[in-house]
Amino acid sequence: MPRHKKRPKIATSYLHSSFFGIEDSLVSTTGLIAGVSVATTDTSFILLAGCVAVAVEAISMATGEFLSEETDQDFTKKKLHSSPIVGGLIMFVSYGLAGMVPIIPFAIFPPEYALIASMTAALIGLFVLGLVKGKLTHKNIFRSGLQVLIVGGISAMIGVAVGVIFKGV
Repeated sequence: MPRHKKRPKIATSYLHSSFFGIEDSLVSTTGLIAGVSVATTDTSFILLAGCVAVAVEAISMATGEFLSEETDQDFTKKKLHSSPIVGGLIMFVSYGLAGMVPIIPFAIFPPEYALIASMTAALIGLFVLGLVKGKLTHKNIFRSGLQVLIVGGISAMIGVAVGVIFKGV
């Protein structure tokens, strides 16, 4: 009889931190980058705005994750299978790395192509994140991918709309 190696259990809060960090960063950073790039073609400003947003939001999200996990543990009065410090660190790294997805095209491509590349990369990232979510939750992976793509894509498009509204103001 073959022996199966036991896979280590990953605390669901760590998966939550990772998924939330990636999704939120792809949506909010893409919305910000898209909105700013619609309003201006100054690549230096677009890159600065994106990097500042990712840095501030990664710290904010990590701090929020740490404090909320610690509060959960305080309320339940029991030790959970996760560490608030690790959860915060996972949130920080997930948010920071995912935030680079919509920013990098502006460092590589001319402004007239960068927005399309940025949006495309972020939407692909959202779809892949949904596929992974579906796989991990044992749900239809295509449906899960499509759900994350649509919900995240609509949210990111709000940034474009705001950029168009305030262009030239």
